[in-house]
Amino acid sequence: MLEVVIKTYNNHFPVIFTRACRCLDVIFGIDVNEMDPTTHSYVLVNSLDVTYDDMVGDYQSMPKNGLLVMILGLIFIEGNHASEEDIWGFLNMMGMYPGREHYIYGDPSEFTRDWVQENYLEYRQMPNSDPPRYEFLWGPRAYAETSKVNVLKYMAKVKGDDFILFSGWYEQALRDDEKRAQSKIGPMVNTAAQYIAQHCPEASPDSNEG
Repeated sequence: MLEVVIKTYNNHFPVIFTRACRCLDVIFGIDVNEMDPTTHSYVLVNSLDVTYDDMVGDYQSMPKNGLLVMILGLIFIEGNHASEEDIWGFLNMMGMYPGREHYIYGDPSEFTRDWVQENYLEYRQMPNSDPPRYEFLWGPRAYAETSKVNVLKYMAKVKGDDFILFSGWYEQALRDDEKRAQSKIGPMVNTAAQYIAQHCPEASPDSNEG
């Protein structure tokens, strides 16, 4: 890096490297981890929960996990569903337009379609809309791989704000995440209890009577 990238600014390497690492983290969701301090070798690691970039495996494209998490955050703070206009409004603010190649992320029409196909996002017609309007929601894969709390934490990091500024949404995120966790655990507990009652009658409360 000193020879190829920084060249005449060797004395400023620590500052430049630190800022570059932060940019990788907040823009792409990538951590730079030192593997060997003696050889100064590093490895790039996905710092987010979602595995979209790992799944795509296209080394010619830039990582999009960070952008995906920002979209998930926008959907959450818009009430768990965001209109297609809101999503494109957000992308437009970042210089991304449908059918136009972005210099970092490529054509947003393609990766938003990929996110829907890979179940990170759900795309549906808004109820009672005439003419039809469409909205985005979290897809099942997003729920499986991350949480609303973690998404908010990443948004706070990107904005450079204290997480307490998201306290209102944080409380809602906690409630939503806990409710979803209970909906998963409840059936599992009931199934386990039924299995034990059927196969281990001595463990049943009725077996202690008399």
